[in-house]
Amino acid sequence: MRDLAMKNARKPALMDEGLEIRRRKAVPHAFVLDAISELSPYTRPMFGCLAVYVEEKILLILRDKPTNAADNGVWIATTKEHHESLRREFPSMRSIGVLGAPVTGWQLLPVDSEDFETAALHACDLVLAGDERIGKVPGARKKARRR
Repeated sequence: MRDLAMKNARKPALMDEGLEIRRRKAVPHAFVLDAISELSPYTRPMFGCLAVYVEEKILLILRDKPTNAADNGVWIATTKEHHESLRREFPSMRSIGVLGAPVTGWQLLPVDSEDFETAALHACDLVLAGDERIGKVPGARKKARRR
């Protein structure tokens, strides 16, 4: 009984009120944010991942999830017209399986490739250099029509 009383005495006040404290998940592939820190990137959750923005542009998504692990790594926001030139710089780059379409504007630097960290840091170098092939300004969300 004494042990239970001691355990309850250590609970934060919020726990006593029925509220739980939510812990933040660790940032996946945090070295990417460190590498582009001079641009003052900010993040937002997206698809259970972490989207990386600089000003109004989305540049990357950092993914490390247990489901569909083959798509973990650094997602690059680009367009189909830039795939060929980026693939010359990133031989392990490929389309993202969880997006369903055979080819999308998003491309993946897979975490399980031998050159993952080197490739991700090279992508950061391109971002720092202002390479136009990486990053998109998201369009405004369309409102659903009423019938």
